[in-house]
Amino acid sequence: MSGRKAQGAPPSQGGTPPPSKRGPRMPKSIIHLDLDSFYASAEVLDDPSLKGLPVIVGGTARRGVVSTASYEARAFGVRSGMPTAEARARCPQGIFLPGRMGRYRELSDMVMAIFLRYTPLVEPLSLDEAFLDVSGSEALFGPAVGIAERIRAEVREETGLTISGGVATQKHIAKIASGLNKPDALTVVPPGSELDFLWPLDLKKLWGAGKVTQDRMRARGLRTIGDLARLPEGYVASWLGEGGRHMWHLANARDFREVVPFREAKSVGAEETYGEDIRGGEAVSRELLRLAVRVSERLRQAGLSGRSVTVKLRDPSFKTITRSKSVPEPLEDYLPIHRLALELASGRTGPFRLLGIQVGKLGPPATAAEAQETAPPAGPKPLFGDGPPKKAPGAPTARPGLSEAMDLINERHGRHALGPATLLDGQGRPGRKGRKP
Repeated sequence: MSGRKAQGAPPSQGGTPPPSKRGPRMPKSIIHLDLDSFYASAEVLDDPSLKGLPVIVGGTARRGVVSTASYEARAFGVRSGMPTAEARARCPQGIFLPGRMGRYRELSDMVMAIFLRYTPLVEPLSLDEAFLDVSGSEALFGPAVGIAERIRAEVREETGLTISGGVATQKHIAKIASGLNKPDALTVVPPGSELDFLWPLDLKKLWGAGKVTQDRMRARGLRTIGDLARLPEGYVASWLGEGGRHMWHLANARDFREVVPFREAKSVGAEETYGEDIRGGEAVSRELLRLAVRVSERLRQAGLSGRSVTVKLRDPSFKTITRSKSVPEPLEDYLPIHRLALELASGRTGPFRLLGIQVGKLGPPATAAEAQETAPPAGPKPLFGDGPPKKAPGAPTARPGLSEAMDLINERHGRHALGPATLLDGQGRPGRKGRKP
């Protein structure tokens, strides 16, 4: 078995650690599995000539952001979420690739199917990682450590990818463990050794402790998870709020969360970072329309509608503004989503480096009656366009059937076969500059 088992004692300051509290339940057997540098590894898998090279996925645009970097690129300091310009400065010899989400989903489905051979309790966190509760599978397949090793071997044999894992009695400990010895390693935290494992670790390893929270804790002299755990719970909550209380419980190995095999989406959205800043009311409106169309497509593909819209605006200095509004009518058509987005943008004309739209408060798609209630009054319509809105500015207006017809046409003839004319370039093709007069 690669990796290592947790061992050693927590720091001596503060006395001996308190016993872990699990309540009346038996300890769980939780595995967290995480594909190693997934997107980059998938690219190397399909193009072996990239093996051993610094591969960077998702940062091809000048103003883009890195999605995944191979371990060779990480040696230069390249990390996920890093702006492309910084990644190129750190690793000028890097191979920047745009990413192929269809291929990544295909490989992810193969990996998740392997997980499901051993337990139905699989909780995906993303395409490349998931929790597994194998407590009820050990009678059939043996101890959790052996199950994790079998899964890792099958992933390698059947997909050509490597995967790292952590085995523990709690979710957050398993997740921390899986990341400690990457790549291609399994780290085991035996029952009863949770605090021995956790307390010496740096605060940045604590799941949920972001940079701002870490800075606040370090300002008070805290350096390790054990330093946080030894403080009184109420004291931590007094200056970090309920989030701090939750982290205090995690630091003391008190995580009773179950593995949830199906997690409903809370929102459907789309955002884009632009190579050149978007400025001017017309340009902002056009890009919000483009995003609204994309969100609308995703809602219909998922069989959902929503009752809230959130707009995200980020300027060149990375200052981000978000505005939200809820409405009584279900939203799934791009026109009402776009109108609400314009209302939320409230005349802001940029410049913006990023724009985004999210639709939340998700539920089933609108019924025919609901769609009819939000449809514009019957009567003659202009030959081109929908005419002026019949409701107050910003009020949603549905157009039953039109979006579904667009979906069918685009599915048969290509994604951009039919769409709003505003999004066409001067040659009648989908483009960023809109139609020329």
